[in-house]
Amino acid sequence: MSRLLDRLQGEIAALDAQSLRRRRHIAETACAPEQTLTLAGTAAPRTMLCFSSNDYLGLAAHPALAEAWAEGAALYGTGSGGSHLILGHSRAHALLEDKLADWMSPHIPEARSLFFCTGYMANLAVLSALGGADAVIFSESLNHASLIDGARLAKARVERYAHCDVAALDAQLAACNAPVKLIVSDAVFSMDGHLAPVAELLALAERHDAWLVIDDAHGFGVLGSTGRGVLQALGLRSERLVLVGTLGKAAGVSGAFVAAHRTVIDYLVQRARPYIFTTAAPPAVAHALLASLALIEGEEGARRRARLQARIAQLRQGLQAVLPADGSAWLAPSPTAIQPLVLGDNARAMRVAARLDARGLRVGAIRPPTVPAGTARLRIALSASHGEADVARLVEAVGDALGESLGEPSARPSQAEREAA
Repeated sequence: MSRLLDRLQGEIAALDAQSLRRRRHIAETACAPEQTLTLAGTAAPRTMLCFSSNDYLGLAAHPALAEAWAEGAALYGTGSGGSHLILGHSRAHALLEDKLADWMSPHIPEARSLFFCTGYMANLAVLSALGGADAVIFSESLNHASLIDGARLAKARVERYAHCDVAALDAQLAACNAPVKLIVSDAVFSMDGHLAPVAELLALAERHDAWLVIDDAHGFGVLGSTGRGVLQALGLRSERLVLVGTLGKAAGVSGAFVAAHRTVIDYLVQRARPYIFTTAAPPAVAHALLASLALIEGEEGARRRARLQARIAQLRQGLQAVLPADGSAWLAPSPTAIQPLVLGDNARAMRVAARLDARGLRVGAIRPPTVPAGTARLRIALSASHGEADVARLVEAVGDALGESLGEPSARPSQAEREAA
């Protein structure tokens, strides 16, 4: 083996030693609470009860969306044929963007929207385009990797601010004399499940003449009376808002969008390289998303959101009753579908996840660098498709697995590590 390969193999071995190596599992069936998987390192598929997906409303395998996708493929074919600015901007894309702009118009004056292949691309596009050399980006310390990478790609200077620390951010903004300022934050933090202080961030944007870029990946479809996300849930409105919404999570399909004032969208079309220099997503995706939006804002969407809230309450009540009294595991505060059970030690998180696997339950174990050191966790993700019996089964299995792990060597998290989680 060459020296270059030896170097890579050594780094992989170091990840193994720290229980940090990531492995892929193979989904043999459609996304659903009960899914057939072939787990990494095994040969035989197993049907498991899954609590790892971001299919928060249970729409990923909805028959209406599959039918709409097939109808879109029949109308437009399987590929777009080019970038949005050359040949690939179909009528389906245009209708979707118009619908999303209409959804966001109560919250963003003169709203327009722009469709992207993924949320990662959307965040890269917004921050690299708006974050020019004369700008400063104020980035939340727990922002998603796509926001971090978008800030790195921008020519702007980047300043991090402490997690949800509005006072600290206010001081940083006051000390900045750059002509362009961007406040950037997740709406729902992907590994913790709680909400950012978006209303307070918007007040700072107004006070300091800044843009507020909000990534609503885990709120869109779930938050708000008709599922329009964090802006609807909080009743916010401002021309300073730039909202990124993901369409591959609660919406059950794929892609993402940016909603902002028409001038911002016009600027992104001219300057956002991840939008300009890529082939457009297949029009069938946009056609299926139109069907998804109809479900989300209708009676079925309301029923699904209510079921999801019931499962969240059931899980939190059940887990609080089985947590160890020594504080070696705790349930982080979260009102959303993302429910983190913090275990602290990487190896312990992997052992507890393996015990759940053995009982036919799939829950993701999240470790650094995705979360801070000493806060490895099970990231329990709930769906409206989970039943009461599904959650009861998970609670019982987690209680048993935690009890079995008490006698094993594991670093008990410090108070600072608990607060970091």
